[in-house]
Amino acid sequence: MIGYLTQRIGYGLLTIWAVSVLSFIIIQLPPGDYVTSYIAALEAQGGSVADEEAASLRAQYGLDDPMYVQYGKWMGQILQGNMGMSFQYRVPVTDIIGERLLLTIVLALGSVLFVWVTAIPIGIFSAVRQYSLQDYLATFIGFMGLAVPDFLLALVMMYFAWDLWGFSIGGLFSPEYVTAPWSWARVSDLMQHMIIPVIVLGTSGTASLIRITRANLLDELRKPYVVTARAKGMSEWQLILKYPVRLAFNPIISMTAYILPFLVSGSVIVSVVLNLPTLGPVLLRSLLSQDMFLAGSIILMIGVMTVIGTLLSDILLGLVDPRVRLH
Repeated sequence: MIGYLTQRIGYGLLTIWAVSVLSFIIIQLPPGDYVTSYIAALEAQGGSVADEEAASLRAQYGLDDPMYVQYGKWMGQILQGNMGMSFQYRVPVTDIIGERLLLTIVLALGSVLFVWVTAIPIGIFSAVRQYSLQDYLATFIGFMGLAVPDFLLALVMMYFAWDLWGFSIGGLFSPEYVTAPWSWARVSDLMQHMIIPVIVLGTSGTASLIRITRANLLDELRKPYVVTARAKGMSEWQLILKYPVRLAFNPIISMTAYILPFLVSGSVIVSVVLNLPTLGPVLLRSLLSQDMFLAGSIILMIGVMTVIGTLLSDILLGLVDPRVRLH
């Protein structure tokens, strides 16, 4: 098991390095740079910037250096625990990310827990009751969850939450707790405000996992060992939970590795609609302004979360299925 984990960690570190290189290159592919975006914003407001001032800004930010030099400086800062200075906010990237990263991780983990707790039981029940009314209902819910855009679901749930209960779900905190220090009252307020975002962000993942669980379990239920276990007199639910469900978990665990980064990168519009203080809106603004250190750091974090999620799924697969450890 130690050799298995060492190999996976080595692959993970190599993947993180590749993500850092690709993200830095992709961010710089659009024409211009941060100074270009800054000048365009000033001109839109009626201002102007002289060519000498623009050149001075590029020299100040190091934008006149070759791309590989800029990347080398950025990676050197990251290895020292410093992600660089944000051009747009004029403060260190770590200060901008700060609490947003914590809230993003908490929201992502809550959404993953919601997906697992909701989808797996429904998928198992749907497979066991194949072609029943419950199975058709679960299938319908799955298709609806995949078809309805998350931001539209967010708007609908915001309306009903306000209209029926008078509860405003914008943001993750009530106004009095936005800047308050952490306390049990603030945590409780966060948990209340997380209900709607968790449901919205977890809907598509739940719909997908229902279909995957159902398909994998149906495939296992048709195998000879299930027929043999039934012939020996084992009760139906004991048989299902002990053997087919365990074997059907492999693809489910593998899919979980990609839920965490998707909830960060794929929830930008939902975060804007719900006014969530997560990394999504910051990433969107940094890409629009070509704030390469801020955008690159967030994309790198998404890559790190992908690697961590993959490593966790590999560990779980190794624990659930010893055959995985042999490869």
